[in-house]
Amino acid sequence: MDDLAHARALLADAARVAVLTGAGISTASGIGDFRGPQGRWTLDPDAERVSTLSWYLSDPDVRAKAWAFRAESPVYDAQPNPAHTALVALENGARLTGLITQNTDGLHQLAGSNPELVIELHGNSRTWRCETCRATGPMIEMVRRVRAGEIDPRCPFDSGIVRATTILFEEGLDPATIDASVAAVDEADALLVIGTSLTVHPAAGLVPYAKRRGTSVVIVNAEPTDYDHLAQVLLRGPIAEVVPSILRADDEQISTIAE
Repeated sequence: MDDLAHARALLADAARVAVLTGAGISTASGIGDFRGPQGRWTLDPDAERVSTLSWYLSDPDVRAKAWAFRAESPVYDAQPNPAHTALVALENGARLTGLITQNTDGLHQLAGSNPELVIELHGNSRTWRCETCRATGPMIEMVRRVRAGEIDPRCPFDSGIVRATTILFEEGLDPATIDASVAAVDEADALLVIGTSLTVHPAAGLVPYAKRRGTSVVIVNAEPTDYDHLAQVLLRGPIAEVVPSILRADDEQISTIAE
């Protein structure tokens, strides 16, 4: 049995499946990753400052750079790719325990995934929040102001500093979100890991945690990960092609593969 057939059989045999996704699932939608060979932080190490809370709040130049990044970002025009849409099918028959994502692009929801099943570990970049009054709104409204010439747009209600509703460096993740991701793995017979280097915790720790519980682990990624050795099946290749190939096999194909 080849690796693709093995992955199909493992996932078909699992009554319930948890999914963990990272930046690699969105590259085919035109959104670059951060830590890959052409990632933003690889090519521009100073870019991490715009995602660091103390720098962002204290330095107008850092905020200006952050807003310039957002104004140029492909996120707001990006559309889900076949990997995102393939995952929606896992919700059939209540098989999906949770779609845990390190991404902030909102493409899983745009693809049709149930928002109640999407667990956004690092928040969502499609909304903004005022640091003073805590008002929120669609980020595209702020991006349009920047594209019209504003350098550091402020809250329309109290002129407070505005940021994305994402987790920045120096901030902790929401404990309830972490608990939800662990619960999703607890309830699953298989964990499908897609497009993540597995270097950022606590998300990366879900893989050894699943392994200790006896959960089958399938990893799909373009580059090696820190936990490749824990996967029952490891698949390399274009994620937008590999993921649909794993998940679209019908029952007859799976029956043949498993024999």
